[in-house]
Amino acid sequence: MLGRRQVLAGAAAALAAPAVARAEDAVGVTATEIRIGNTMPYSGPNSAYGVIGRTEQAFVRMLNEGGGFAGRKINFITYDDAFSPPKTVEQVRRLVEQDRVAFLFNPLGTPTNNAIQRYCNQRKVPQLYVATGADKWGNWKEFPWTMGWQPSYRTEAQIYAKHLLAERRDFRLAIVFQNDDFGKDYVAGLRDVIGAERFDATVKTASFEITDPTPDSQILSLQGTGADVLMIALGPKAAAQAIRKTHDIGWQAQRYLTNVSLSVGAVMQPAGVEKGVGIITSGYLKEQGDAAWRDDPGMNEYRAFMKQWMPDGDLHDSNTVYGYALGRTLQQLLTQCDGNFSRENVMRQAASLRDVAIPVLLPGITLDTGPQDYRPIQKMQLQRWDGRSWVRFGGLIEGAEV
Repeated sequence: MLGRRQVLAGAAAALAAPAVARAEDAVGVTATEIRIGNTMPYSGPNSAYGVIGRTEQAFVRMLNEGGGFAGRKINFITYDDAFSPPKTVEQVRRLVEQDRVAFLFNPLGTPTNNAIQRYCNQRKVPQLYVATGADKWGNWKEFPWTMGWQPSYRTEAQIYAKHLLAERRDFRLAIVFQNDDFGKDYVAGLRDVIGAERFDATVKTASFEITDPTPDSQILSLQGTGADVLMIALGPKAAAQAIRKTHDIGWQAQRYLTNVSLSVGAVMQPAGVEKGVGIITSGYLKEQGDAAWRDDPGMNEYRAFMKQWMPDGDLHDSNTVYGYALGRTLQQLLTQCDGNFSRENVMRQAASLRDVAIPVLLPGITLDTGPQDYRPIQKMQLQRWDGRSWVRFGGLIEGAEV
């Protein structure tokens, strides 16, 4: 029997390439450059993610130094949106209407991308490989110009629920979640696997606003429910605070942590490395601190890149690994465009990734997309914090069919 991706791949033939007289006729493309837009929270409550944008800028410098693509250099225009949706709208309008970028690449944040999704699709501007795992980015029917990259948060939560049910028959689960599509996907994914009736009757939740100074009150409230399992679905700064608080109040719950907040440098060290021992998360990227990758060719590529192009960067910040992976994805995308950088062809190639091996992805994980498959990565591996690094266990796991 053919796999799901093989069946869907056949639909690609139905998408005939539009006629483009000259490449420089395409929006954002001239005889010498390709303009690509991006927004990142270089300031504000989620500024820890800003290093992703800086890593991508460094990668673009490397690509341009190597000659660019089809005789054109990349003009990577990235603006600070402070993780504020109104600011994102303002900056993306600037990118599209004033800078006239060819497409958006890896803009970060669930609420921020949500604020520009309809605008991008109405204008037919590719909103590509967004830096958020919200499940909605795979909705190719309603939003054909928007595509995710990393595993869906809902899929990730399903994986945690599968592990929890396999390990424990009886448990009392509590969830602290960021009150937006990002956090709500974790609630939905856990509910998918635990079952609606049991979930609704027993699971306790507490929402956290991105403007809240700390999640301390939510943690104290959830501890009071008697829960012995805690899901932390928060961004890096709040996640570090939650890890520290649960430890300091002596709450001995089994803790699960969203993948977006597994950074050693940005989360585990600020929280206190000893305070996170036993936390379970999931991964799809190789970790600098994992001894298994000490002499790994892919991680050696990453280290060499960092040494030359980001010498002040933190090798132990997983956000730099993520930024490098996205840089390699951009390189693959522009190579596949084969000189035709029209928005239509960029989108077509984005939905035509076939077993693309990115050197910092875990073994067995590749990028795969199709016209009806806007989720490039769908597998993850569980890992546990031992006080020094994340230790992987088990095999690759996919989410549940819902």
